Amino acid sequence: MKKRILAVLMAVATMATMVGCGGSSAAETSSDSAQASSDKTWIIATDTAFKPFEYTDDNGDFVGIDMDILDAVAKDQGFKYEVQSLGWDAAIAACQAGQADGLIAGASITDERKESGWIFSDGYYDANQSMAVEASSDIAGFEDLKGKSVAVKTGSMSATYAEGLASEYGFTVTYFEDSPTMYQAVVGGQVAAVFDDTPIMASNIKDTGIAMKLVDGTGNDPAQYGFAVFNADNQELVDMFNKGLANIKANGTYDEIVAKYLGE
Repeated sequence: MKKRILAVLMAVATMATMVGCGGSSAAETSSDSAQASSDKTWIIATDTAFKPFEYTDDNGDFVGIDMDILDAVAKDQGFKYEVQSLGWDAAIAACQAGQADGLIAGASITDERKESGWIFSDGYYDANQSMAVEASSDIAGFEDLKGKSVAVKTGSMSATYAEGLASEYGFTVTYFEDSPTMYQAVVGGQVAAVFDDTPIMASNIKDTGIAMKLVDGTGNDPAQYGFAVFNADNQELVDMFNKGLANIKANGTYDEIVAKYLGE
């Protein structure tokens, strides 16, 4: 009888051990899942040249306001990321195709983009668009563009701005893939003017000495730049960006980043 009781107790103990191992495995699975989530490296697409927000410096490093904000936010929120410098159109396409998780590239927050599937963060920079011409040009406003061609970057807010003025002032719009190329088109005389984000043009004129000048009175109302995802499953990334952005604004890091590239 004692042997039978002992055998039963041993069997129960064995089952308990097995259940305990099973419970431990479930916990480990849960832990591994959490670890896998925390180990995720988010793929962030961006433009190739949109100075001072993203560009390659003299040392060959990819830098800019967007890059520094992204890095500060990631450190604040404890997530890992990899930047892919693809160009404006290609960056959007990569996000839409699921080949990248998010986009930071001086993207203006608009209702039109939201309606087409963009999911934006809180705004992180206010910017407007305006017109610039070659430094010796006598073009003083939109009225002087009749019969001429202007440069814009495909799919950008500056393109939308120029398109909205084209019929009224009688000019045509020529599309380019990046800002440096269209600036060269202005300097080289292929186009009469360029529409782009005002801080981008101002920074390029200041830092590179390119022979262009901003035309007073040609700016539109400012809009905010936002970080964006194109899949609701990546809302977590937007939430982390918003929290991190709020924190770096509160602790002064944000102001330091902007001052680094644009001055106080």
